Amino acid sequence: MKTKRLIDVVPINRPGYSTRATQSIQQYGPGAMVDFPDQTLMAADPFFWRQSVTHIHDPRLEKALGVKYFGMPGTDSDNNATKAGISYVRFPEYYFCPVCRRMKKLSEWQKEHEKYANDAIKSRDEYMVQHPKCYKDHCPLVAAAIVTVCDNGHINDFPWVEWAHYKNTNKATANRVCSNPDIIFTTGNSATEGVRGLKVTCKTCKATATLGDAFNPDIFKTLVEEKGIEAFYCQGNHPWKGTKSICTQYPVVKQRGDSNVYFSCTASSIVLPANIDANTNKIVESQNYKRINIILSDCEDEEEREDTINSKLQKWSEKTAEETHISVVTVRNILKNLLQNEDEGQSSYGLNNLEYKFEEFCALSGINKISGSEDFQIEEMDIEKYDIPGVSQVVLVKKLKEVQALVGFSRLQPLSISEMDDPHFVSIKRPEEDWYPGFEVRGEGIFIQFNLDELEKWADSDFAIRRQEMALFNLENSTMRNRIDEIIDSRYILLHTLSHLLIKQLSFECGYNIASLRERIYYMPPKDEDTKMAGILIYTASGDSEGTLGGLVRQGREDCFPRIFKEALEHALLCSNDPVCITSNGQGRESLNLAACHSCALLPETSCEVYNIMLDRALVIGTFEEPNGGFYSKWINNSSN
Repeated sequence: MKTKRLIDVVPINRPGYSTRATQSIQQYGPGAMVDFPDQTLMAADPFFWRQSVTHIHDPRLEKALGVKYFGMPGTDSDNNATKAGISYVRFPEYYFCPVCRRMKKLSEWQKEHEKYANDAIKSRDEYMVQHPKCYKDHCPLVAAAIVTVCDNGHINDFPWVEWAHYKNTNKATANRVCSNPDIIFTTGNSATEGVRGLKVTCKTCKATATLGDAFNPDIFKTLVEEKGIEAFYCQGNHPWKGTKSICTQYPVVKQRGDSNVYFSCTASSIVLPANIDANTNKIVESQNYKRINIILSDCEDEEEREDTINSKLQKWSEKTAEETHISVVTVRNILKNLLQNEDEGQSSYGLNNLEYKFEEFCALSGINKISGSEDFQIEEMDIEKYDIPGVSQVVLVKKLKEVQALVGFSRLQPLSISEMDDPHFVSIKRPEEDWYPGFEVRGEGIFIQFNLDELEKWADSDFAIRRQEMALFNLENSTMRNRIDEIIDSRYILLHTLSHLLIKQLSFECGYNIASLRERIYYMPPKDEDTKMAGILIYTASGDSEGTLGGLVRQGREDCFPRIFKEALEHALLCSNDPVCITSNGQGRESLNLAACHSCALLPETSCEVYNIMLDRALVIGTFEEPNGGFYSKWINNSSN
């Protein structure tokens, strides 16, 4: 496909021009626009900030995504991604002056600035990089509020010049672009006019058009068919990486800040120690071992890697032994085994395979005993002290580490990690690159394991079967059916809804910001004896210190958690939207929730694994007509009487 080089990385070093590291991987990743104090910029291709990222590792996630490491943007003391870590490009290109109302590309504003601005202004900002201003009115310029996007991931400036001339309502002028267009953007006097009060006028030829039907989804198709103007096709622009491709899609107009202009696609993984040996885990988590991996990742081939290991192994062993307080001989043997057999013991299946989660389930439940790790520490509790029906184990996760990686994005419609082959998915990794942007957060959590035999017995009830059939019917008739990698049945919906109810109650009880808590659902039907599982992990997912001080773990102890669990269920008995909510046959996104709405069970999008869908509190506590149908109906009803 034909491409054109367009990129111009913006060198800015000023307070206010930074985002949090987590934001730079999520909503403000490459291809997304960021509104800074003086202008709007777009995060650039990671190629331009790869030299100033911190290497972080998760062998399982690296193996699943086919990369060598993840790069976390350089951060300051407040965990902000600084200019050392993130590069930006200019987009949108069109800016207008609120005083003289002229609308033109920033490059044209810069030419005016260079030609007409006085020397005092030029000395402060010679190329108008930091403070885009109109040289005549000395007024800060404002970025264009609307852009055009297509579902192939392209984003372009609104065709202001062509729109003014080919949608011209001034019969005294011709419907064609004049030789020297000069665009003026004006607004109407009445708020009732809406977008029809917004006018684009060419000062040169007096052609005038309103934005009245600019947001019509078929307007560009109509203009192409009526007038044959190629400017109204998508221009195939990827400003974030400086390429422009031929695209035959008809774009749609969106406000710059619309939520569907950019959907990030991320992969997350709990970092698990690869070994049960304590010494091995200490070595793998040491700072020196991380430096060794960075050195080896720069090797061009396997032969160079092997030579580097042989020549530096003794020196590396001595430094690592000094850091970990393990004997040099032991460190050397472990290092040699780790570096020369790096693929052994790592997952050989993809991220979407449920066996990937089963590894986490085995570690969290204590099936695989892990010791000597500073990144992963659990405490198994005495379940007899909890007396919660259906719960077979409670585990306090005192330390865990999660890595999130940004693999791509989409526009107009979100795509999941399982849809990386979709033609509308935009990968942010160049073919020759061997890393993805990512970040790591350390936190804590509570893991609850459920008795699958009890779940199986309940799932055979008429009530559970009917609710399951309703949910699956809605799912089968939605666009989300191929975006969920989980096995969906009544037991999964029960676990997922319980997780949401518990997160809401935990946030209320201990003061956590609800958006700083996340869930991971571990479910495999009992028919698969080798990998069967049923559990919920609720954990902190914030980069702040809030989630690492033991507050969540404290709520998981026997003197707190049973009460929290019961109160979460009691609050689910009645929703402020009942009886509408509890009697719903489908609500929320594409009707994929039954008895679940924002008043009772929905969470912030960042907290939920599967888009806030497949929820039904009726499976937990029953309905008005069948109050004993839910898994916990009898327990709650008996405790209330």
